[in-house]
This record gives sequence, structure tokens and C-alpha cells, in this order.
Amino acid sequence: MIETPKVIEATALPMAFLPLKVPASEIRKVMIPGLNEVKAAVAAQGVAEAGPWFTHHLTKPKDTFDFEICVPVAAPIVAAGRVQAGVWPAMKLVRTVYHGDYSGLGTGWGEFEAWIAKNGYKTAEDLWERYLTGMEAGPDPANWRTELNRPLVGA
Repeated sequence: MIETPKVIEATALPMAFLPLKVPASEIRKVMIPGLNEVKAAVAAQGVAEAGPWFTHHLTKPKDTFDFEICVPVAAPIVAAGRVQAGVWPAMKLVRTVYHGDYSGLGTGWGEFEAWIAKNGYKTAEDLWERYLTGMEAGPDPANWRTELNRPLVGA
């Protein structure tokens, strides 16, 4: 289930990120180790995290996931190993929040994409998911929240 989508103006956000390109079958194998790698690089520099982590998908995931595991930071970091420094740009986007288990994200994205098309918005090729609450909130997936975002073009 998704909340009613909204169009918003997102502000720029310094971040640390790890770019990855993996077959869809390997996404579960790389996600948490990749996140841990980014968090460790940030912590080693004494920089605080500045919000929930997210994944930036350069294209819609299909057979391959071409994406970045991102952690917003309170201050810029220096690239370290595979972890890069960057700034998530300010942009106009459409956003919703999906409620439930990660296995239902595909259905949530489908509902979101249908709403975007029905309302006549044009989106960029990329997308991102921000993990607001997940397994750390407890074993009941009804309490998990994932923010779904699509940048708008021509807006």
C-alpha cells in the first residue's frame, strides 16, 4: 500500500555513496555489506549521518541493478576506497511512502507509476528508495516504511 503521492522540492544533501552494478539475483547479497561499507567510511572520518539511507537506481531495475547505496551526511566526506563523496542535488520530484515488506516493493512501485502516469507527470529515468523504517522497527512488516521517489522533468 502506498500513501497519496505528493510533488515536492527536495533540497541538496551531502552524501557518501557506493556505486554497484549487479545481477538482480545478487541484490540481497550486496545490499547490507555495501551499506556497512559506506557507514564505516563515514564513521572513520568522524562525520555524522544526516538521515535515513537510500538507494539511487540509475535506471529502473530489471535483470541488472545499476545503483548507488547512499548515506546522507552532516558534512562532506573524502572518498575512501570504493566509497565516494557527493551531493544529492536539489530537485522537484514526486514522492510517496510504501507500507510493508520489501517483497511488496514491486507492487508499490507499480501503484506509484500508475498514479504518476494518470496525473500526467514526466519523470527522469532514475529513481530512489529511502528506507525510513525497516527490520529495526520490529518483525512486523506492517510497521516498515519505504519512501519512493521519482525526479520530475520539465517541471
